[in-house]
Amino acid sequence: MRLWSVSTTVRNPERIRDFLGVLAKLAGEAWNGATQRRYQILLVQRKLYGYGNPQFENGLADEQRAWLDAPTLTETQAAAILDAKNYKGGLEMRGRQSFNPIKKMGLAALDANDRIVITDFGKYFLREDYDLGEVFFRSFLKWQYPNFDANQYPARDGYNVKPFVATLRLLKAVNALCEKHGEKAKGVSKIEFALFFTTLSDHRNLIATAEKVWMFRRDFADRENKKQEINDFAADYFSNHFAEYESWNNALDYADNLIRYFRLTRYFYLRGNGFYFDLEPRRTIEIDALLAVDNGAALLFANAQKWADYLGDMTKPVLPWETAPRLCEIRDGLLREIKAEGLALRQNAITPPLMPSLPKNEIVADLQKTIAILRDYRRQLFEARTHAETQEISRIENCIADLRNIFNSREKKPVELERLITLGLYALNDALTISPNYPVGDDNQPIFTAPANKPDIECFYQSFNAICEVTLLINRAQWFNEGQPVMRHLRDFEEQHRDKTAYCLFVAPSLHRDTLNTFWTSVKYEYEGEPQRIIPLTITQFVNLLEVLTAAKKAARPFSHQKLRDLFDEILVATKSAANSIKWAENIPHLLSTWGEKLAS
Repeated sequence: MRLWSVSTTVRNPERIRDFLGVLAKLAGEAWNGATQRRYQILLVQRKLYGYGNPQFENGLADEQRAWLDAPTLTETQAAAILDAKNYKGGLEMRGRQSFNPIKKMGLAALDANDRIVITDFGKYFLREDYDLGEVFFRSFLKWQYPNFDANQYPARDGYNVKPFVATLRLLKAVNALCEKHGEKAKGVSKIEFALFFTTLSDHRNLIATAEKVWMFRRDFADRENKKQEINDFAADYFSNHFAEYESWNNALDYADNLIRYFRLTRYFYLRGNGFYFDLEPRRTIEIDALLAVDNGAALLFANAQKWADYLGDMTKPVLPWETAPRLCEIRDGLLREIKAEGLALRQNAITPPLMPSLPKNEIVADLQKTIAILRDYRRQLFEARTHAETQEISRIENCIADLRNIFNSREKKPVELERLITLGLYALNDALTISPNYPVGDDNQPIFTAPANKPDIECFYQSFNAICEVTLLINRAQWFNEGQPVMRHLRDFEEQHRDKTAYCLFVAPSLHRDTLNTFWTSVKYEYEGEPQRIIPLTITQFVNLLEVLTAAKKAARPFSHQKLRDLFDEILVATKSAANSIKWAENIPHLLSTWGEKLAS
């Protein structure tokens, strides 16, 4: 028997979208050996496959490595690089492997003549305004065992389950048992998810499985504070009860991945300091409506084509809450929550942002727009509260400690870095608005990094504007993934907000020489004909900036955004005297130190 698992390729949604974008250039072509080969070549040409991976570069000639390092790569060069790899099964097999996760998600398909078709679902994902949560919700809602793309989960072995729907039902059943036994409902731990969710092969076993979760938790209770004993007990339990499945380590790995990606749908959240995984209470109406019509059983399809058509159809399944009465319930619940949050802000002397105007009609399309507007406004209220909370010295010190410890964080590190840098920018006091572009759950916690087509964070001050871009990359992939995109994001931001001078703060663990040289050229000379204002800092230097802020607050010295701008300008002016980009970067710690001393005097 096999555990629930998401394809390893799907673990990076941006990568899937990039792969889909390349495939879209081949739409309408026959999916034969030549096209499969060319698809893989195009992925390498656009540095979406292999680039930055030392294992991929093994066996390549020096000239071929140089091609990879160059700003652009021709299709001929990409073909030569792949041919040098001499893959077993050829490039055709690699092309099919790269296509498979796109096909399994229903983003693309093959028509009756085996020609490539980008489905309506795929076209939605390629739109600039796509919603990542919506993409994963639509995909997971259709995920089932058995299906025509997963031969390892046949009906004859007892598979009959939709993992996403079964997770909703099982969490609800476990919480109901807790309440029945007089205990607080809290969802399930990662260990419980690994044991009982990833192994659930038949929806008809849901209630019995909920009982097993409860019994396991009862036996497990006295081990809650003994980490090694917890792990040993869970591993033994898995061996004794799920011996026919894969390893315990696989179960833990799959559980971690599933929890992370189920959260993208916004139907789940983490509670208990991230220890428990539970149903999102703000989606109760939607969850209850879904579970009233879907018991978690796999659907039957006459053939593979019918299955593929279903996967790519954005209108299926029909969502049971998309009726005027249900949508009115959701809208009214949001209005109540917004009213309570606004009142709490005013009681703490925080002025809420202005409520946007809403469509007046109670027809489905307008109600959907209203709900989207209200959810966005709720996020603004949450951000106003967070902005106020981060002015406390203890909150800034916590942020500093978490940034110093970023590589030991148990959270998804790129997401956590964006969150912490956002908190640090909030702490720098008098911004008009700090707007992170990462998607959030209904609890306003980030669920993934900002999309590739937007700055990570947008900042608006009284006298200037800024974007902030962050990355954990430190090798030359930092230059490829961040160099041009950062400059492009800044130029687009400058064009959109011409009323004020615009800066870009770039934060990374360390600054690669190629990245520095790219930014140096942009600052000292030009990007698309005009100089830019890019300030590259390491995470340690950003922490030093927050330490200066903390010291100023402890000494009751005023700290305004203008002082931050002074530092930015000093770093930019330093390009005039520095001999090169490396010397420029080497001088930044001194400029930061001198700036801090001025503020302290």
